[in-house]
Amino acid sequence: MPKPMFDADALITMFESATASQGAQLKKAASDATLASLQGRELTLKNIRAALKAVAEAASAGAAKNLTAGLDPENLLDQAVAGMDDALLKAVEANRTALATLAAQGADLREKHLAKALADLEKMEDTLFATLKKTAAGAGAGAPMAGAWGQVLEKIQAGGTLSGAQANATVEQFTEQVQTAVRSSRAASMRAAQAMAESYTALVSGVLLGMSEALQSAAPAKKAARGK
Repeated sequence: MPKPMFDADALITMFESATASQGAQLKKAASDATLASLQGRELTLKNIRAALKAVAEAASAGAAKNLTAGLDPENLLDQAVAGMDDALLKAVEANRTALATLAAQGADLREKHLAKALADLEKMEDTLFATLKKTAAGAGAGAPMAGAWGQVLEKIQAGGTLSGAQANATVEQFTEQVQTAVRSSRAASMRAAQAMAESYTALVSGVLLGMSEALQSAAPAKKAARGK
């Protein structure tokens, strides 16, 4: 796996020393770390999974060291997940912009690589869930962090994510465009077939007329030949 393109130790330290009032800073740090980990790489599910894994593990490691009296590690993890979700929301928007640009240029969204892009968008939220589950499993059964992760996962799976909702909306939008294109293509094909049929009918009529005229001109010629 490629090394994370962010300072994992700095993120661990931040979560280790965070206070309950630093939620916004933790969310931004997790978002920035996720985006930094994705920079310079293709936006594939594999690379997204690796980025999320690195950030989740760093946040979890830091929060595990921050089990001070009165500080709930679940709150720290909530901010970490919110930050990762925010980064994924930007990744979804990047996909939407790219698809819209290609569609405007006349690209067929049914092409293999574009169809895969839509399929990957549908899997974005599940990728986040799966990554967080693995991070929770790595925290160890019965450990305080395992319990905190369990609560975080329960909430996020029940309510969904912003990136997941946006990804679904994007897929619906472009799937509708694909269906409209298919209908337009079918209509155009039907018009072309009808025009071809009409041309064929006209062609047959022309051939028949020509044959008829040839027969009519041949008949007087035969009569003249017999009259000699």
